[in-house]
Amino acid sequence: MVPAERAPDQPAPPAGRPDPSRSENPANGRGGAQAIPRPSSFRPGGPPPWADLTHALTRVPLAAVRAACADLPPPRTGRGGPDTRPAAVLVPLFEEDGDTRVILTKRPTTMPSHQGEIAFPGGKYEHGLDASLRATALREAHEEIGLDPAAVEVAGELDHLVTVSARFALAPFVGILPGRPDLVPHPREVAAVFDVSLSELLRDDVFREERWDIPAEMVVGTGPDRPIHFFELEGETVWGATARILVGFLAHLAPVVAGAT
Repeated sequence: MVPAERAPDQPAPPAGRPDPSRSENPANGRGGAQAIPRPSSFRPGGPPPWADLTHALTRVPLAAVRAACADLPPPRTGRGGPDTRPAAVLVPLFEEDGDTRVILTKRPTTMPSHQGEIAFPGGKYEHGLDASLRATALREAHEEIGLDPAAVEVAGELDHLVTVSARFALAPFVGILPGRPDLVPHPREVAAVFDVSLSELLRDDVFREERWDIPAEMVVGTGPDRPIHFFELEGETVWGATARILVGFLAHLAPVVAGAT
């Protein structure tokens, strides 16, 4: 499993003051209890790229997802430092009641790092084991949640991204499933598996952006005014690399869906 990215740890807030690292969103009661290391200078960001299309996105049928994947440009690849390792994740999708849903996993709180964070199934490319990054994504999804590789139609490859710490260069692959799968989470790597509709992710009250200033000498490829994305779900918050992948995919998908309605 490739965890969400992290900025440098921040000191605890003074007693009696709210903790800015908490992810709950009291305005709508959504969000999880993950500890998010916001810098003290964090500030609100802008609207989602699909803000002008939200009214037309009450459902996201799988046919529209297929059309959007068929129209994906060649993926842009990211490069990190000499110690950056290639990795891949699967974005598993299936349709239910006319709406496409995406499968996500939650890391156990017993993990040595990134406890309780939300991620796609995925992991490091293994030389001698994986023929390609696509094979890595399928293998890891099988190991982590019991997803049969033969049941996955790889419909597209999204832009690669380098995690903030430059530990991993991630290649995301969109996988379409014939229906809701029967999944078995790995007991040591996955605390829970759940799914959420793409139409929910596109709602204005679910997406949120913040702007962070991250010292460039502490993490690779960062600096002032970096956008950090959040999806506040019922009881969970998606952020970091997982949210970055979702934002890129939804930004490409939303105009296709809106044009088909």
